[in-house]
This record gives sequence, structure tokens and C-alpha cells, in this order.
Amino acid sequence: MFPLRDDRPTYTPPIVTTLLIVACSFVFLFELTLDDYSRNYFTTHYGLVPAHLRLETLVTSMFLHGGWSHIIGNMMFLWAFGKSLEDAMGHTKFLGFYFACGIIAGIVHVIFNYDSRMPTVGASGAIAGVMGGYLVKFPRANIRTLVFLFVFITTVDIPAVGLLLFWFVAQIFSGYGSIAHTNVTDSGVAWFAHIGGFISGMILIKTMGTRTRYFPQSRDIYW
Repeated sequence: MFPLRDDRPTYTPPIVTTLLIVACSFVFLFELTLDDYSRNYFTTHYGLVPAHLRLETLVTSMFLHGGWSHIIGNMMFLWAFGKSLEDAMGHTKFLGFYFACGIIAGIVHVIFNYDSRMPTVGASGAIAGVMGGYLVKFPRANIRTLVFLFVFITTVDIPAVGLLLFWFVAQIFSGYGSIAHTNVTDSGVAWFAHIGGFISGMILIKTMGTRTRYFPQSRDIYW
């Protein structure tokens, strides 16, 4: 399942969400131009390596991705949940919220994989924080979701609370199931970064707060 958009109108353009998607896409396209040696060096240098932690990689690793499915999936989730949360928080506060969730997610990943030499990349932890914040702020929203049923592809509206809680529970089961296998997981997914990001998003949306909504003219509404 891939979320496409929610059913909430927004009153400000999603500037930060759009810029984050553009930045991640630009870095990924740059990665594609590198040869194998240079790409491995780039990933190791800017990715998050728990056994050789450099603090700046808690941020730089958010902009790297490991393949087309990785970045497309992440950016779809960021767009579906980010634009409404940005609208509610304001651009500057949302940007701080996004990076705070991503950094906390990275720290949680390091704690559970302190001896791993495998570089971890991706915006999943920060986006998980956006999803956690969205759950707290808009539990009654509906998410238009792309669903694959065998050879058929369709879209359905799924309540945000059901979709997000299902996703979070899946991360928990996958994360604890992975402990018995490898430092990250057999699939290379940093499950505990997702869990840490999601929980931090739920907490930070309460502590950072959202702005009071005004009632705009119809011409002010963005989709």
C-alpha cells in the first residue's frame, strides 16, 4: 500500500515538504552518476555508521537513499502526510520538527545497533516522525491509498488512524523479530529508527504545538 494524499484542505503551500523532496531527489540522482567505488565511499562517508558515529551523519544520512523503490516510497509517504502537518505547524516549525524526528530516529538506531559497520541511509526515520505527528493531529482524516490486488491496481480511502497504527505495529513486530538475526535486519531496514521516529513525532507534535487555524477565502486553499 502506498499513500497518495489525505482529504484535508491546506491553506498554505507545502514549501518545506516540496523542498525536502527536491533535495532528496537531487542527492539520489547525484548518487546515480557515481561509479561503484565512488558511490560506496559517498554512502559510507555521509551515511550513518553506528560503530563509527559522526554526529553530522545523523543529518546527512537523511538525504541519501539506496534505490528507486526506497526513495519513491519515502517521498510518497512524505508528501501524503507532510503537507497537512506543515500547514498546521508552519514552515519553520515543521522543518525543525522533521530534523528533530530524524535525529532522534538515528540515535535510536545507533543504540540498538551500536556495533554495526553497515551505513544506514534514508529519510524513513524523519518521515516516521511526520506520520506519528499526523496521527496525533489528524486521526480522523482519510488517506487515499494506492493498493495492489494481485494483477489489479486501485485506490481506496483508508482512515489515517487505522493505516498509521497498522504501519507502526508492523514496525514493532519486524523490529523485535530482527533482533535474533542481524544488527540491522535481513532486509536491511532500520526498523528501530522507524519506531523511534514515530514515537518522537507523537511527542514533539504535542510539545512544539500547532498554530491556530484561520478561515481563509476559497482562493487561499492549496491542494
